[in-house]
Amino acid sequence: MRHPDAPAPGELLGAHYGQCFGCGGDQPHGLHLEARAGEGVSLTAEFTVRPAHQGAPGLAHGGVLTSALDETLGSLNWLLRTIAVTGRLETDFVRPVPVGTTLHLEAEVTAVAGRKIYSTATGRVGGPGGPVAVRADALFIEVKVDHFVDHGRPEEIQAAMNDPDQVRRARAFEVNP
Repeated sequence: MRHPDAPAPGELLGAHYGQCFGCGGDQPHGLHLEARAGEGVSLTAEFTVRPAHQGAPGLAHGGVLTSALDETLGSLNWLLRTIAVTGRLETDFVRPVPVGTTLHLEAEVTAVAGRKIYSTATGRVGGPGGPVAVRADALFIEVKVDHFVDHGRPEEIQAAMNDPDQVRRARAFEVNP
């Protein structure tokens, strides 16, 4: 169930961390993926494939497309107001995605069982109703903020804790950074 304090449908979710490869604005070669809350426990997102994202000449690298799906699926946790990490991600590549293409992503939570969050996503080319290029199913595992403190690099943890926006976001999840 969508958390009562989740962002409203249509609201931009924003980056959870400026250095995040998926959503962070401070990553020069990152995806700069932007996600918006949808109805229920769903969202839409977009990112444009740039030359730094290519694998084969002129085509998006499969790992970059998988990263876009992972970031999109992970953003669903904002709607649950849960901190979670990817436990499993299965990706299907249906068609090539050329450099310069904007990938339109849709994701939704399909089930929650204890700490396990199951979700699915599709990425389309040529607009939200365009053909499916990639799709994924994922399992996320709910964790406490200590997971990041215990396993992250201390300098990045400290930088995030010194950033008032990061502290505000952590408090939105009712955790104490």
